[in-house]
Formats: sequence, C-alpha cells, structure tokens
Amino acid sequence: MSTIDKDYQYCEAIIKQHSKSFYYGFKQLPENDAKAVYAVYAFCRMADDMVDQKGSVQYRKAELDRLSNQFTQFEQGLIIDQPMWRALADVRYRYPLEISAFKMQLAGQQMDLVYTQPETMADLERYSQYVAGSVGRMLLPILSEDVTLELKQNAEKLGVAMQITNILRDIGEDFKVHQRIYLPAQIMRQWNYTQHDLESHEVNTAFVGMWETLAQYAERLYDEFCHSITHYKQEARMPLLLSMLVYKEILNEIRRNDYDCFTKRNHVSLLDKYRLKKEAISYLKRK
Repeated sequence: MSTIDKDYQYCEAIIKQHSKSFYYGFKQLPENDAKAVYAVYAFCRMADDMVDQKGSVQYRKAELDRLSNQFTQFEQGLIIDQPMWRALADVRYRYPLEISAFKMQLAGQQMDLVYTQPETMADLERYSQYVAGSVGRMLLPILSEDVTLELKQNAEKLGVAMQITNILRDIGEDFKVHQRIYLPAQIMRQWNYTQHDLESHEVNTAFVGMWETLAQYAERLYDEFCHSITHYKQEARMPLLLSMLVYKEILNEIRRNDYDCFTKRNHVSLLDKYRLKKEAISYLKRK
C-alpha cells in the first residue's frame, strides 16, 4: 500500500469514528471523491478538536494558530509531512478547492475560542455559516462540476442546517462540558426559558417551543437545499441526499425521545437509515 493510500485511510478512520451519519452517506461516493471528502473532514475535525480540547484558552489558541500557520504553508504549495496534509495536498491537485472556505472554517473555530452566546437568530446563523456553511463550500468542488454562486449559497445553507441540528442534539453536552449555550438569548427570552432551566435539564413546554423554533428553521433549510440536488454530479446525488436525510432525521429522533437532549445521545438507527435510503432513491427518481 502506498503512502498516500495510508494517508487517506487515516482520514477515513477519523470520519468513521466521529461522524457515522456523514460516513454512512459519503462512503457510497466513487472512491476518489469519497477519499477527498474524508481528507476535508479530517481537516475540519482537527480544527474543531483543537478548540474543544482541555487546556487554557491561550494553549488552545496557540494550537489553532499553529494549524492556521500550517494552512498558510499549504496555501503556498508547501507539503507538510503529516497524513492529513499529504492527503489534502492530493485533493487540491485533483479538485479546484475553494481556499477561502478553509479560511472561513478556521475563523469560525476562532469564534469558539472566545465564545459568547448568540443574541439573535442572525448571530447564530452567522456563526454557523463560518463553522459549518464553510464545510458545504469546501466539499462543493468535489461533489459538483457546476459551481455557481447560487450553488455555493445552497451548500452553505445545508451546512448551517446541519450545525443547528448539532446544536439541538448537543444542548446538554455543550453546556456541561464546554460551558457554551448556542441557543440565541433572544429566543430563550421569547420562550421564557432560563439558564437555570438549562442547568436543571428542564424539558418543559417552553423548552419544546424554543427547540422547535430552531428545528423548524433548520428543516426549512434542508428542504430548500433539496431543490439544488440535480446540480451535483450524478454519482454524488444519492450520497449527499442520504447524508442530508440522515442528519434531518436526528431532529425526529429527538422528538421521539421526548426532546431529551440532556441524558440521551440521539442518533439515527441502522433500520431508519435503510428507510431513508429508500426515500432518497424515490426522491431522485422523480427528478
């Protein structure tokens, strides 16, 4: 096995471990496209882990700065002798990557270093555009040969929807482990849901109303994205649509678990993934 094959295996192991929903969908891409997605995911995971790891803000900032400096070298054409960077260099050789999207991702991680709760839905959307909408734009040149401004915006919407889904799934963990509240303060006040309620793991009418406000917003973004699916490569449509449907289904799983985002790790079962695959096949046949 060549070194580059081992590098891609390293990246694949990362997505397989950290995002079963993404891996389930994207592993069905043609091999070269799938490997490219794994390398981009590994970059994003590395950036995210540097921010979420234990240690002082100064230490985590130094780590993220080191990654940013490495990216500057990568942008200049220097190949860093590490598996993720070697794989990403190979991806850049084969696909017209949007470098600015990678910089957006790093800027989004910087936001988490000095994190403050978003005040409004617009604040949350802006944050989500940086940390997740950027991922949609990073993957777009791999999954489509028709990269227009409109398609970039739709790919960004998908990332935002997925980020909001993550936020709604991880409310308890984000607060307990990272002391972060991603729910907009304005929406918490609107539903009269307090930080004390959050600390107490209170799942009441106010919590459900607040949660549904964000969930239904994400679902609208998912639905808007579906209209652009035919602008992606034929062989990418099914994996992409399936990944989207599996992520969207996380919201329904939380509903089935009575909105428990504090003591349950809500995930989509293999049986439901098979059902969603049939739905994706049926949807694409109508296109």
